[in-house]
Amino acid sequence: MDFSNLDGRTLLVTGGTGSFGNVFVENAIKNKNIAKIIIYSRDEMKQWHMSKKFQDSRLRFFIGDIRDKPRLTRSFEGVDYVIHAAATKIVPTAEYNPFECIKTNINGAMNVIDAALDSGVKKVVALSTDKASSPINLYGATKLISDKVFVAANAYSGKKGCKFSVVRYGNVMGSRGSVIPFFNNFDKDKPLPITHPEMTRFMISLEDGIDLVLKAFEVSFGGEIFVKKIPSMKILEVADAIRPSGEIDIVGIREGEKLHEQMISVEDAAYTFDYDDHYRILPIIHEWYLDKRRIQGGKKVPENFSYTSKNNTNWMSKDFLQAWIIKNKDRLGKI
Repeated sequence: MDFSNLDGRTLLVTGGTGSFGNVFVENAIKNKNIAKIIIYSRDEMKQWHMSKKFQDSRLRFFIGDIRDKPRLTRSFEGVDYVIHAAATKIVPTAEYNPFECIKTNINGAMNVIDAALDSGVKKVVALSTDKASSPINLYGATKLISDKVFVAANAYSGKKGCKFSVVRYGNVMGSRGSVIPFFNNFDKDKPLPITHPEMTRFMISLEDGIDLVLKAFEVSFGGEIFVKKIPSMKILEVADAIRPSGEIDIVGIREGEKLHEQMISVEDAAYTFDYDDHYRILPIIHEWYLDKRRIQGGKKVPENFSYTSKNNTNWMSKDFLQAWIIKNKDRLGKI
């Protein structure tokens, strides 16, 4: 990970005590030229643990909710770059608490945009999800709206104002609530619950996710949705990597869950460009997808292109995943 483009910058991470924030801070503080990193979140105990874990004088901790616009605006004072990671993310939680999900994922996103514009922030990168592409659940629908408001925010900032972009992830390996720690910590005396034998998922490490954020900070002109090229894996193979030849129980697809993940839809293909290690979905509004400053040498994807975990040409092997689990066993045990 190359943090050199953040030299001298003050950064703020909303929802910064989560899986992403912890790994981001762990790597970012190795760059001694970063001026300051502010963690903005609601959980005082997680902040306390994080401050004890890293013990770096450049870290600052703000208790606050992204729903609270005045508090958010105050925390943005003097900030150069913002990573927006705060969200209500658990699909069943969103389905049963729709008003709360909307307040956080949509209203909170608009508050981040307003606070950035009012405080003179230079760049904002918002974390998104495969579930925002052709959404079938409330979480995905709210993140699609969030993506669109971050893209449209560039029309409000002016030529010299803040630049807003989005990075879209698949299944983040080892993050809280993801399948690997769930399987890894599941009762050893019970069969692993598998929703569907043909289910596939994109697999991305937190480190690769951070690299995509750094890429967005480096090259974004405003309004791009960055999608990392990452491998896929069948859920059955994930289970076999964690518990070889173990028993499984087919439990059926859960409410609001897809059989295969999608990060770029056929409808997005007309505005999507191909780069060495990622794709970019460029903004439709104002015909920004025709802007060479945003295209930056990318190659237009074919008509009817889509990027799904099923049609992916890159697949993660069981051996690779097992090696990754061994390397990250301490992290997985603490989730």
